[in-house]
Amino acid sequence: METIKIGLVSVSDRAFNGVYQDQGIPALKDWLTMALKNPFICIEKLIPDEQDLIEKVLMDLVDIQKCDLILTTGGTGPYPRDVTPDATLNIADRIIPGFGEQMRQVSLHFVPTAILSRQVGVIRGNCLILNLPGRPKAIAETLSGVKTVDGQIKVHGIFAAVPLCIDAIGGPYIETHHQISETFRPKNFD
Repeated sequence: METIKIGLVSVSDRAFNGVYQDQGIPALKDWLTMALKNPFICIEKLIPDEQDLIEKVLMDLVDIQKCDLILTTGGTGPYPRDVTPDATLNIADRIIPGFGEQMRQVSLHFVPTAILSRQVGVIRGNCLILNLPGRPKAIAETLSGVKTVDGQIKVHGIFAAVPLCIDAIGGPYIETHHQISETFRPKNFD
């Protein structure tokens, strides 16, 4: 199996300044460890809510570090300092609106304020960039989706579409553990 290079970016003034310990990157790494069959390498960045810096970090992770996937956490709300989606859109080659729509759909099953989220999914070069929520529980819910009590999928998590998207943009072939995230590929794709 191919190794996946993943950028993990936690955007938080308070975590960056040591007011509290960042929980976004550990939550992302835990989820990826459970979900991915492929080996993966993470490049981790904890940065403040500064749009120029977010843009520079994302461009470096794509253009220089050659990440296949970047997951950001934090900075996606309506508050003035929440500029992660703005930075992400500024450096994007193409937008994939379905990722943001699905993230909000999943989150609406848990909180009515999900409609305030401005999360986006974009492509830059051969890299998929996704803005995730900041809370660890919400990160896992967004990636895995909503399941019934007996484990049936009620609402697909966004990661179900990530492997096919990365295939489409020339990235590595990603396989997942289906009990965490069922990867969808058309039947004649494999």
